[in-house]
Amino acid sequence: MTPLRVSIIGVVASLLLLLVVLELIRGRRLKERYALLWLATGVVLLVLSAWREALNTIAGWLGVTGYPPAVLFAVATLFILLVLLHYSTVISKLTDENVELAQRVALLEERMTRLAATEQRALVD
Repeated sequence: MTPLRVSIIGVVASLLLLLVVLELIRGRRLKERYALLWLATGVVLLVLSAWREALNTIAGWLGVTGYPPAVLFAVATLFILLVLLHYSTVISKLTDENVELAQRVALLEERMTRLAATEQRALVD
């Protein structure tokens, strides 16, 4: 059986996570599309923390008989890994776009240099 103190701490921590994420969204420091996994994490942890019987049932299904709140940590770890994977894909895409932009800027600079040289030759002639 999940101790009540662990459930209360889990509920408080989940609510704090949700409040922080919502405040970051409100302050425009975190975009909504990136906050979805954090919000999902907070909601799942809140439900599992508050609904002790569900946590105990899931722990039984997974074979965690000694300490059911360990499932909370496992779920939190899983969601954090999902968030990290999501951010890794976003960073990879941004890196590719950065390279493309740098190449375009280099081409434009080269074109401007040639244009300036052509104008200067025309002025000298």
